[in-house]
Amino acid sequence: MNREVFVDHIGYALGEVTRTVEETGSRGDLLSQPDVLREAGFCVHHVSGPRQTAYDFARQAVQTVERELGNVGAIIYSTCIPANANIGRADAYLESRDVKNLMDFPASHLQSDFGLDRAIVIGLSQQACTGLLGSLRLAQALLRSEPETERVLCLTSDRFPEGALYEQSYNLISDGAAACVVSLAPASFRLLAAHGITNGALAQASDDETAGSFFAYTHRVIQETLAKAGLQISDVAWFVAQNMNRKATDILARLLKFDPGRAVSPTLPEVAHVISGDNLINLKYLAERGQIQGGERVLLCMAGYGLNWQCVILEKT
Repeated sequence: MNREVFVDHIGYALGEVTRTVEETGSRGDLLSQPDVLREAGFCVHHVSGPRQTAYDFARQAVQTVERELGNVGAIIYSTCIPANANIGRADAYLESRDVKNLMDFPASHLQSDFGLDRAIVIGLSQQACTGLLGSLRLAQALLRSEPETERVLCLTSDRFPEGALYEQSYNLISDGAAACVVSLAPASFRLLAAHGITNGALAQASDDETAGSFFAYTHRVIQETLAKAGLQISDVAWFVAQNMNRKATDILARLLKFDPGRAVSPTLPEVAHVISGDNLINLKYLAERGQIQGGERVLLCMAGYGLNWQCVILEKT
C-alpha cells in the first residue's frame, strides 16, 4: 500500500539587486526589447550581488523554514546550471591539478551547516527548470520505499554567472532559491501524483524551438499526470504555473479546457522566473492568502531545457 506523502514549509530567497526590465535592457542583458517583456507580464527581476553565490541563496531559503525542518533523513538539492552544483574554486584545481576542488558539493555543506546529521544528500542537476518538481517526485518515491527517512528537504538554487543574459526563451530570469519539506507526517498539501517527460533530441533546442514544443509537451505531461492520479482536469481547482509569458499560460489553459482565471502565476511581475522555484513561490503566495481551500487540487507544471517537462498534483488538506 502506498503511503501518503505531504508537502509543506515553503521558503525562498532572491538576488539582492532588484532591476526593472528597462534597467536590465539598458545594460544589454536582454534579447527582447523591454516593452515586450513588460507586455508579457514582467516588471522587475532579482540579480545576485557581486559576492552572492548560489549556495548563499540555498542557505537563505532553508533558513526561512529552519524551525520546521525536523528530523530530515534526506536532502535533494537541485541545480539548473551545473556550475552551481560545485562550490569549489576552478583556479584551485588549475593550480593543484587535484579534482577534489571540482567536487565540493553544496548539499554536503548544507547538511553540515544546518546540523542535519542523519540526512543523506542527493544532487539533481540535469532536469533544468523542472528540477524542483523532479525532487518532489524523488522524495515521494524515497519516502514510500524507505519510510524510516520520514522527512526530505527539497531545494533548488541557481545564480547566473557574471555577464550572462537574463532572458531565456522570452522569459525574464531571477537568481534565487526555493525549498520545502516533503514528509510522511500530515501537512498542508497531500502529494497525489508526480510525472515527467524528457525529449533528449531537443537538448540543444533554440528559443523558438523551445517555445514551439511548449504547448504540445506541456499538455501531454499534464494529461499523463492527471491519468496517474485518476483525475480529470475538471477535478483541479488551481493551475499554479511557472512565471512565464502570461499569454502562453492563457493559451495553455484554453487547450486544457481550464478556466484561465484559475491558471495563475501571481508573483510573475515582481519575482520573475526563478529558474526552478516559481511553482513553489506562487503556491506559497496563494496559500498564505488563504486562496486555496481544503480539498482543492492544485496542479503545478514546469518546462525546462533538456528538454524536460514535469508536473505535480497536490491536494490542500
